[in-house]
Amino acid sequence: MDPITRRAIPAAGLIAAALCLAPGCGGSSSTAAAPASTATTSGIAEYLTFTLDALPAYAQPAFPVHYDAQVLQIDNQRAGNVVTDKGASLGRVLFHDKRLSVNDTISCASCHQQPLGMGDAATFSAGFAPGTRTAAHSMRLHNSRFYGPGSMFWDKRAATLEVQTTQPIQSSVEMGFDGDHGGIPALVAKMRTLPYYPELFTAVYGDASITEDRIQRALAQYVRSMVSTHSRWDDGAAVTYAPFAPGKGLGAPKPGFSASENRGQQLFFTAKPDGGAGCIACHAAPTFALAGNSLSNGLTAGENRIFKSPSLKSVSETGPYMHDGSLATLEAVVDHYDHGIQDGPALDPRLKGPNGLPQRLNLSPADKAALVDFLKTLQDSQLATDARFLNPFKK
Repeated sequence: MDPITRRAIPAAGLIAAALCLAPGCGGSSSTAAAPASTATTSGIAEYLTFTLDALPAYAQPAFPVHYDAQVLQIDNQRAGNVVTDKGASLGRVLFHDKRLSVNDTISCASCHQQPLGMGDAATFSAGFAPGTRTAAHSMRLHNSRFYGPGSMFWDKRAATLEVQTTQPIQSSVEMGFDGDHGGIPALVAKMRTLPYYPELFTAVYGDASITEDRIQRALAQYVRSMVSTHSRWDDGAAVTYAPFAPGKGLGAPKPGFSASENRGQQLFFTAKPDGGAGCIACHAAPTFALAGNSLSNGLTAGENRIFKSPSLKSVSETGPYMHDGSLATLEAVVDHYDHGIQDGPALDPRLKGPNGLPQRLNLSPADKAALVDFLKTLQDSQLATDARFLNPFKK
């Protein structure tokens, strides 16, 4: 593999479909642009920090030069549900609203915290009932739209981001609207009593009807708008990247990087046969989202389930790591890939050595430290404080 390989998998087709706004084209499930008058937005004014005539910008982000057309082809937006300012704004409200849990204590943002890369510092997140905990570590959400297959959760059980968004709401541990508590119908009935939701759904969809499909679409738009392009690594790539110039690929040395950071980048981008660690084969730059054909990472011996991972953007903000939170630090993660991978039916072939057994990189202490230093350059401090992702509630 070339030391500065861009990605490990071919790009999917570019989604160019726009939302259909006509009443006969998509019906109530399309994201309409129907305006809401001042007279019908008293609930928004009472509860929320934004207004419909001055929405944050979510649609059509300004991607840097190294997010070229080939990268954008991997976008997993679905035809009929591309990101819009109104749709993502509704998604933001849904994401931060603790009233969407049975007892008004937990929101999506409780487990996906903006300062932590949209993740959680706890090994397992708190549920709605006192003393309860989730069964898996909370995933970071940055660059979720660039996981090409689009399936979500660690075990990929949700086929799309849309489908994933309402499963935590219906969980008997996370937010509590399970079958015993009335499920989605009970949630919708509750939402109808909250004055801002009929107003927001009218603004986005053209009428006040609240459905699971509409909730899913808005939440998916909001999560897909969490695009990370402002890490130190991105800043350097925007200066050095020239796709057709020798030595100017995404793995080129970055200005302002320390010697250890540039060494870590070299190890990350260079294939194992060429003396590197080969990380780029599964964690595709510049999004650092997982390559769509990746299998499991050998965390446990005999593993026969195929797990995915989130993007590595802002990975240094969100320890512990792995689906079970079993690795406390980035140093432990690097040690795992260096000499801790366990064999099993689901192990990705790229994590095997020439003998067919789990790889043993046997990196020096300095090289392992360099990889950690490089991973820290992926922190996106701008996204961690971006006002578009703050809690929008006044009360």
